[in-house]
Amino acid sequence: MKKVLITGGTGFIGSQVVAELLRKGYEVHSLVYPPFAPEQPNLVQHEMNLMDDKAVDAFLAENSFDTLIHLAWFTGAKCHSSDVNLDWMRASIALLETFVKHGGKTFLGAGTVSEYDFSKGYLREDITPLTNPSLYGQAKAAVYNTGCIFAKAHDVAFKWARIFNLYGPNEKPTRLMPSVLHSILAGEDVRVSDCVKIQDYSHVFDTAAAIVSFLESDVTGAVNICSGNPIRLRVIVEKMAELTGFKGEILWGAIPANFDDPFVVGDNTRLTREVGYHHKYDLETGLKQIIDWEKNHV
Repeated sequence: MKKVLITGGTGFIGSQVVAELLRKGYEVHSLVYPPFAPEQPNLVQHEMNLMDDKAVDAFLAENSFDTLIHLAWFTGAKCHSSDVNLDWMRASIALLETFVKHGGKTFLGAGTVSEYDFSKGYLREDITPLTNPSLYGQAKAAVYNTGCIFAKAHDVAFKWARIFNLYGPNEKPTRLMPSVLHSILAGEDVRVSDCVKIQDYSHVFDTAAAIVSFLESDVTGAVNICSGNPIRLRVIVEKMAELTGFKGEILWGAIPANFDDPFVVGDNTRLTREVGYHHKYDLETGLKQIIDWEKNHV
């Protein structure tokens, strides 16, 4: 049985990556800062504080892993500007170094669309500058840049999954789609921004499957984990109203927009042509899935 070590395996993305790995027959070892995930066959959870370098070193010295997926990072309030990003940058580089020291051969890290300069139109791995002004984006870019050089020097496969906007079950309730659905299902008017921005969204099931496909491929370096399809936020809200038969009012501009960038869409050529992954969820299929999920969990 193939064995893989993962961090962040209880998170929004990580829980789906774990599910995909288990489905494909892996033995998954998850480094968890409690609470733990429900027990599952072939899932082994180890309590770990990734900020404790000595504990991480001792664990990797005692347990042999060729492959590591590192998804853990701070995603709390004001995560794009929080100084905690510096702690995670340092811990991530230390984790890579310790993993390699103890025989690791393949490292896949979670990057972010927020590494990119959003003013450049379609965002591409080999062209778009990594000059995003957010501390979050720059901390991630620092791990990417340092990791590429370090891994090459030690003959380690370094993979960087640059994750774009996504949605799906268990998404934070304050995000666009769950907040709109909560209002719709409660029979309330929907309060949103003007929703004129254009974004690139993937269902979290596609994001997880794409990450595992990337892991299993021979491709290294950065790969955009995105749909490549521009979608105006207003279209998403209107489609949710249509699919639920919503009869209330949509109050456009009732709240301020969370960001200023008018167009943030990725080029997914590397993902489709080199990794060979093609999205399985279009917008309508994905929205139907989360609508059904929300009806059973709200």
